Amino acid sequence: MRAGVAAGHPATTEVGLRILAAGGSAADAAVAAVLASCVAESVLTGIGGGGFATYYDAASRTVTCLDFFCTVPGLDVDATPCPMVPIEVNFGTVPLAYSIGGASVGVPGVPAGCGELHRRWGRLPWPALVEPAAMLARSGVVLPAAQARTLAAVAPALLTGPGAASYAPDGHLLQGGDLLYHPGLHLALDALARAGPAVFYTGHIGSLLVETVRSAGGVIGPADLSAYQVLDLPVQRAELAGRRVFGPADLNRTIETVAGLPPEIATLPRPARAVAVAEAMRSHGRQKVGDTTNISVVDGEGNACVVTTTLGIGSGVWLPGHGIHLNSMLGEGELFVPGRTPGQRMSSMMCPLSVLDESGELVVAAGSAGASRIRTALVNTLIGVLVDGLDVPTAIARPRFHVVADTVHVEPGYPEDELLALSRAGYAIKRWDELSHYFGAASAVGRTSAAGDPRRGGVGRLLD
Repeated sequence: MRAGVAAGHPATTEVGLRILAAGGSAADAAVAAVLASCVAESVLTGIGGGGFATYYDAASRTVTCLDFFCTVPGLDVDATPCPMVPIEVNFGTVPLAYSIGGASVGVPGVPAGCGELHRRWGRLPWPALVEPAAMLARSGVVLPAAQARTLAAVAPALLTGPGAASYAPDGHLLQGGDLLYHPGLHLALDALARAGPAVFYTGHIGSLLVETVRSAGGVIGPADLSAYQVLDLPVQRAELAGRRVFGPADLNRTIETVAGLPPEIATLPRPARAVAVAEAMRSHGRQKVGDTTNISVVDGEGNACVVTTTLGIGSGVWLPGHGIHLNSMLGEGELFVPGRTPGQRMSSMMCPLSVLDESGELVVAAGSAGASRIRTALVNTLIGVLVDGLDVPTAIARPRFHVVADTVHVEPGYPEDELLALSRAGYAIKRWDELSHYFGAASAVGRTSAAGDPRRGGVGRLLD
């Protein structure tokens, strides 16, 4: 297994590779890449969000899943938050409703999650992992064309509040190749390098977060921040083509879906296989969009760290002078359940994976962005690599279909005989006219190759 990094932006991948080349572990490289993504991929994620990680330890051949997703605020006060602000975004022809504003902000977990990954499995000094992101924040980064298309889709959230100037500096949305720059973000990262993740929970950035969210109508308080903890999750397992797929439970029930694929999937004719995959997905189909990114890392010892982070759609609430956009998790209708108590951890559709062979050695480390399409992207990628024997870039790039109830959304170039079989099985076929960010964004490192998803400008590279 060669060392490598796959992520959603060339700069994110490059940061991870530099940390590996400097002797960092998979966790070190993943942490540095996550922080870099908070600069380079702010259309998709940010340090004001939450996430999940799956870590494979090559020496013990064990898998650990960590939850640093957002929690419900309100431990300090009994006050009722102000109403959220409804918005609508469109991915292709699919309109989706969201709510943003101060009342949509959950307690963020990205700083704590990065700190816990470093504490458990890191070996380089903490400041060395933060410095590359701070350097990117000082200079700004080039926005890939694929992420510019995502920006256009989620503009109603990103053009709300003081951060709007970063995405439309002259009144027009950034285009592919333009420079994305968030004034003040380097100050937050410098503070993170000096003081560690605690600065976001019990330090001056935490105090600013409380003041900002409450001024915007939310209820996050000091007790919410000081009580935040990273959680260990039970590790779920499924078999696919003689390999074992490990990951956390998620709202899409990804591991259960893999387990529900027919054991003979490798020998089924492709049309029959397409129907079997659709049937496995149908009962869990969802249709929601979120700002999410994924990073997959393998180091020279064969350890793997896969981290998925998100802002939801973004709340439109920014920390003044620090360039940080806060999450909108309480405005995600499928994630937030009214009546949950303050301090309770929210659920998610994110599912970073490690795939092992019969002897317990790593075959592929993979994850995906894309909310309800995370499972779609992962199942298609795993089938491509494990069943069809494709290299990782080919498996990720080939056309996919996504199931919503009795409708199959399909990218151009998907085999017509399989679509005919799906139609005969009772599915309505909705054709898209391009490979779209709607269909998720996988990133994976395999034994011979690595890749990010071209649908969102992702890049994967093996260490030279």
